[in-house]
Amino acid sequence: MSSPAAEFCAAQAVAAGTDFAELKVSPQGLFWNEFRPADGACRIWHWHQHQARCLTPDGFSVRSRVYEYGGGSFCLGGDGLVFVNETDQQVHTQALDGTPPRPLTDDDSCRYGDVQCQDGLLLAVEERHAEQVEHRLVAFDNGSRHVLAEGADFYSSPTLSADGRRLAWIEWDRPQQPWTVTRLMCRERDAAGGWGAPRCVAGEDESLQQPRFDEAGRLYCLSDRNGHWQPWGELDGHWQPLPAARADHAGAPWQMGASTWLVLGPQSYLASWFEDGFGQLGLRTPDGEMQRYASAYTRFRSLALDAERIYAIAASPVSPPAVIAIDRHSHEVQILAGGAEVLPAAQISQPRPIHYPSGDGMAHGFFYPAMGGDVPSPLLVFIHGGPTSACYPVLDPRIQYWTQRGFAVADLNYRGSSGYGRAFRQALHLRWGESDVADACAAVAHLAAEGLVDARKAFIRGGSAGGYTTLCALAFRDVFRAGASLYGVSDPEALARATHKFEGDYLDWLIGDPKHDAERYRQRTPLLHAGQIKVPVIFFQGELDAVVVPEQTRSMLDALQANGIAAQGHFYPGERHGLRQAANLAHALEQEWKFYCQVLKAEGS
Repeated sequence: MSSPAAEFCAAQAVAAGTDFAELKVSPQGLFWNEFRPADGACRIWHWHQHQARCLTPDGFSVRSRVYEYGGGSFCLGGDGLVFVNETDQQVHTQALDGTPPRPLTDDDSCRYGDVQCQDGLLLAVEERHAEQVEHRLVAFDNGSRHVLAEGADFYSSPTLSADGRRLAWIEWDRPQQPWTVTRLMCRERDAAGGWGAPRCVAGEDESLQQPRFDEAGRLYCLSDRNGHWQPWGELDGHWQPLPAARADHAGAPWQMGASTWLVLGPQSYLASWFEDGFGQLGLRTPDGEMQRYASAYTRFRSLALDAERIYAIAASPVSPPAVIAIDRHSHEVQILAGGAEVLPAAQISQPRPIHYPSGDGMAHGFFYPAMGGDVPSPLLVFIHGGPTSACYPVLDPRIQYWTQRGFAVADLNYRGSSGYGRAFRQALHLRWGESDVADACAAVAHLAAEGLVDARKAFIRGGSAGGYTTLCALAFRDVFRAGASLYGVSDPEALARATHKFEGDYLDWLIGDPKHDAERYRQRTPLLHAGQIKVPVIFFQGELDAVVVPEQTRSMLDALQANGIAAQGHFYPGERHGLRQAANLAHALEQEWKFYCQVLKAEGS
């Protein structure tokens, strides 16, 4: 491959990876959690009187590891912050006057996440590591710990009504996942101030997320009962859907603390949803009008609002994530943080939505043409993790790194991805390693038939679950010239034995029971079919990964090298599931590019 037309190097691509999470607004201003790849830390920032300042001192990082994926790592409480410190996973409090944080909890057997605070009562999901990992919903009041809910396998989203009289949360039991079947639960205070018995408000064959109360104490939630995650609520004494677009109003809840919708009243709410994979933001007024905002952006997260403004973390095809404020009346958008230019717009390859047949269904994704390269061009297929996650049509510096180097990129939402409704998401049930692989291969054929890419120069890459799809595609299909597995699954049965509680039954849903469906596992285990991989593979792995343990990747690497395959492995001390440190991210990206160049050069392309 030729050198990039614009010297957009790996370090620049990584440096552009600043991200934001968990917007909170109060009379004291706007707060958010900001991740910067330079040191891998997450810090709270405060926007007040037109200025932003970092509140998190050195030595702290605000990140929960409950369920390994965390979320809900801080909230506003009293005159300051309440947050989970990444190192010890304990809850700390911090005033806004610059005094150092102080611990609120001190139990090294516990992790905390999804923290919420109201009227001096702190709610949290507690994860206790003893002989077994146990989860509870707890509250802290004047330093005393109280159990609010226990007995279910998992909890999330504790929320109190404005008057403090009603408590709602989401819970679910194994073998379900939060995107398959959950329950919306509620407790109410009795006359003496104690909590009454929990009752189930909703939760049949549906997934519920993001419960909300309005000012009158009515309860609402997103439910996919009608096929998409849409708003439902207590209206006229019945649990019923609110008028809404027939679309997903959220992604799969891998992390806690999501906020893709906010309720304002029985017929009014602020929400983000997907249309053809592109994010929309709108406020539905009581008279039924849908007011749309910030149409230049294509993904919205962490919604918050006050009387004058709507706040969101937003991104577009030409701008990275930014914290934005939108005037509710003029619709004017102000960027408060992030959004800095990564490349001039003319040098950015922008996403084109693609929909194509695959097997007995359809698959979706976004195509990014190579910049200044030959057509048809080499193709790199991106496979997202999850696999119930999704890709979005926003500026991804990694994708631009490749398009600047003459590669076209297909970023796929294969069957099983979220954002296209429950049926599409459920289509991967017992078919992981088949349907996703078929969709990846069909994308190459579809784009080649359009004359956009050279099918003889197709590569595939994926992280975590995407790494498994990558390895399956290389083992069971003859479509790709080489591939990259980033902390990817090579032995699903070993993963089922070693993984954490949150994903303890996920493989059963994706493939089947390891005992009763042992043959299916054998058929879909790349490690057992390493001899069928005839093309080069490069691996990237964190040494502290608790989701895909390093031994899995080493076994796959050793098997390929023993078979004479030009396989490489890069292992990073201090990294967990997903690389976070800037130097490691840049190293991995550059090594992957050099690897593909070597493959093309060796074969005379």
